[in-house]
Amino acid sequence: MPVELPVAPDFPYREALLTAIELARRAGDLLLNIHRQGPRRVTTKSTGVDLLTEADLASQELILTELHRRFPDHDVLAEEAGGERRVTGRPLWLVDPLDGTTNFAHRFPVFAVSIALWVEDRPQVGVVQDVVRERTYWAAAGQGAWLADERRLQVSETAALGQSLLATGFPYTRAIHADNNLAEFNALMPATRGVRRAGSAALDMAWVADGRLDGYWEPYLAPWDWAAGLLLVTEAGGTVSDYGGGPLHLGSRTVVASNGRLHAALLASIQEARRRAGLPLVL
Repeated sequence: MPVELPVAPDFPYREALLTAIELARRAGDLLLNIHRQGPRRVTTKSTGVDLLTEADLASQELILTELHRRFPDHDVLAEEAGGERRVTGRPLWLVDPLDGTTNFAHRFPVFAVSIALWVEDRPQVGVVQDVVRERTYWAAAGQGAWLADERRLQVSETAALGQSLLATGFPYTRAIHADNNLAEFNALMPATRGVRRAGSAALDMAWVADGRLDGYWEPYLAPWDWAAGLLLVTEAGGTVSDYGGGPLHLGSRTVVASNGRLHAALLASIQEARRRAGLPLVL
């Protein structure tokens, strides 16, 4: 862990930031060790492609145990069993203990840990641990977005959709639900240099913040998927909204993140694709 973080001495959530970085790295080490051991037991949740492994639960137990011990007056909302619903008005931790479970289950080396602290419905701390590459992306409100203590993150300068590299993801109900992101994908793939589907919303947003991607969109997400990434992108100079162009809140189910320069064009393409497919703009 960096001893001297580039944050103001009076930043009120410094302890929370240090804790989130520590726990994301510890959980990442745990996941990496399990990943290297080979095949593992896999179960399913909402659909046959919504997976759960023992690693999800082990990572969540590590993180939640420490958050409850260190911040007993805070609430926690986490993806897997054991997460708690919030009590209005208290600081809220949002935790995805393993973002990219399908990748993990198939030993595809793209998955992350995501931890965020929201206070009064605004993100104050966001950390995404790129587990396999052992990179820690973090952001603090008003303090910028960073890769560990090495360098400050900055979104790309790409200004034309035709010169952009985007990322997206598809919902677990894609085989049974008509609103499965294919309309948007089919519209944007030929209009860009490419659309990547790596399988981790948290890393997609971290890579937008780092200028590796120019934009990202995805429907039917939960807040723990994007809570840390939102702060990373905005603190790196980018823009994040829902499909209608409005700000995200903890009930938002669609996310568009970009370098800002492409945001209007990206939104317009998504909205037009959904209109042509007869799909609602608000989910």
